[in-house]
Amino acid sequence: MVEKRCPRLQRDGVYRWFSELPSPQRVEFLCGLLDLCIPLELRFLGACLEDLARKDYHSLRDSEIKANNPADLGSLTNLTDEVVRSKLLVSLALLGSAHREAAGVLFRTLTHIDSVINNYGLQLNEGRTGDEFLLLFTMASNHPAFSFHQKQVLRQELTQIQNIMASTSKNPGTSTLNTMATYPGCHKCQPSGNRWQPES
Repeated sequence: MVEKRCPRLQRDGVYRWFSELPSPQRVEFLCGLLDLCIPLELRFLGACLEDLARKDYHSLRDSEIKANNPADLGSLTNLTDEVVRSKLLVSLALLGSAHREAAGVLFRTLTHIDSVINNYGLQLNEGRTGDEFLLLFTMASNHPAFSFHQKQVLRQELTQIQNIMASTSKNPGTSTLNTMATYPGCHKCQPSGNRWQPES
């Protein structure tokens, strides 16, 4: 009887564990699972995601248009601004996989992170700043709209942010950053949960 119940208990444990993860780790974990799926499983999951996304189509339509418009994205350059970071998160969530030009604009913005940290003294461990940057670069480095080279560069930036946060943390040994796995590719990456919201 115990052996028969174990699979269910383990599954419930995974659900609880996943629900308590911060957004960057949720995205990484989901992308890792997708990389383990076979093509038919991916097609099935794609149909499920398409159905779920359809429910929010109208409410997110305006935000989706802006997220895929290079001109609109070009104005979101100030990474020190919390409002801009929030808009960038929404843009990455709604960016279409075929919109290379829009991804290029986002790439140029995100790769200024070095100058932002060094010139403006941005403290990644203050408030939600570090978590927002982790989520930005986790999403971007897994997003199919970016080229392989761009994702490699973004992954390096993500690692740098993780190292900075770990070195400045009071308890680096217990930091959740150290548990974030690296998955080289993710073809259908959708963040879950209400971690961010588009403008109304």
